[in-house]
Amino acid sequence: MAAYMRSVMFVVSMERHALLSRRNGFIVEPKRYVRGLRRRPVREIYPDDEKHKVIKPPQKPAAAERKAKGKKETQVSLEKSRQPEQDRESNDRIDELRFERALPGDKRLARVASVARSRKFRENQGKILLEGRRLICDALDAGANPQMVFFSTVDRLRELPVEKLKKATLVKVKFEDIKIWSDLVTPQGVIAIFSRPDPTRLNFANKSHSVPLSLICDNIRDPGNLGTILRCAAAAGCDNALLTKGCVDAWEPKVLRAAMGAHFRLPIFPNLSWEDVENHLPKPVTVHVADNSCGTRGEPKSVLEVPHKPSKAGDHGWVSTKASQKQMHYEEYDSDSDSDSDSDSDYEGLSLPKVDAQLYHESWAQKPTALVIGGETQGLSIEAVQLAEKTDGHRLFIPIVPNVDSLNSAMAASILLFEGRKQLLKIMQMAGRKRGSKAEQQIS
Repeated sequence: MAAYMRSVMFVVSMERHALLSRRNGFIVEPKRYVRGLRRRPVREIYPDDEKHKVIKPPQKPAAAERKAKGKKETQVSLEKSRQPEQDRESNDRIDELRFERALPGDKRLARVASVARSRKFRENQGKILLEGRRLICDALDAGANPQMVFFSTVDRLRELPVEKLKKATLVKVKFEDIKIWSDLVTPQGVIAIFSRPDPTRLNFANKSHSVPLSLICDNIRDPGNLGTILRCAAAAGCDNALLTKGCVDAWEPKVLRAAMGAHFRLPIFPNLSWEDVENHLPKPVTVHVADNSCGTRGEPKSVLEVPHKPSKAGDHGWVSTKASQKQMHYEEYDSDSDSDSDSDSDYEGLSLPKVDAQLYHESWAQKPTALVIGGETQGLSIEAVQLAEKTDGHRLFIPIVPNVDSLNSAMAASILLFEGRKQLLKIMQMAGRKRGSKAEQQIS
């Protein structure tokens, strides 16, 4: 009865609303909305095969349990928010090695990159900076000790022998940071800091192909020239490379790039005095010096006319009278080192050594040999010529056409080193044949 009365009241109200709408000049079509009734079914009917199955609705957890669970989740989220970002990323791994992610404002790359800018820091801290996949791989293959490796992407790190980086700290940084501190026009996205290698402890792969030939760099000041000379020495199979105190630092970034991995293919002993140079040479040894001319400055003569005429070194201008190590001044790329200067009066009246001249393609490498390459600006030092005179060496020169001053020191070094290798290999092959013939005679 109540439901019937409610329906009647609804119809009356709708008709009244329609009447008011007509009086106001517009017609409204009423729509009747029926509210759905929520009723429970009288009986639940199941299929024949599911009569005995009871489907229970999921039960909601109790209010206390829900409240405790919410508190626990809130506490865990707070702990995660308080945890440093570096710790959250400590699970980053690559082949069982963990690496870190540099936080904003991390200055480790900036600090270690400054090591490469200063020779004094490199020597005091005993660190060097290597950039690029190839150079870092060469260092790792030779047994150098890595300390830190900065990389921009995981793919860049995978290009390295990761198994040899177990003792190093791996740090992932943004490529923009590497680009800031890189000396390359197109950075490769990987920079490594190594301990300054000891040449006596490195493993050189090309040791079996070496010949008894040593390179002595005398006052090589240009980084590009020194790096190219070292690259030629490694390609020619030299036993070692000895650098005097007047040379630019062998671990200068420009030298490393020009050498293309030569630092890890032959022993390099930098910053040596002439006494130390002699101690690194085998006994006996013949020391030859590279010359750039044969005649006097004013009247150049053909070498073929007087190829073996003994002469004083100063007569030909091929040795500097100011070449003592005490008088050398470092240039802009070597400004971190200290040098002492004495007056030229200390060397007045000094008799220059006498060394014979010889063409570069004549026989001069018949036993353990050392070759001295001087700088283009300062020339050879007096100590180098004295050592050549002491060991019965010669002045080796490459004939060039008139009106040309001289060859680049790196170009001259490459010509002389490969000529020396050819002559030494020929002697070694002849000695091997003689030993073979003697062995055959003994067997027969």
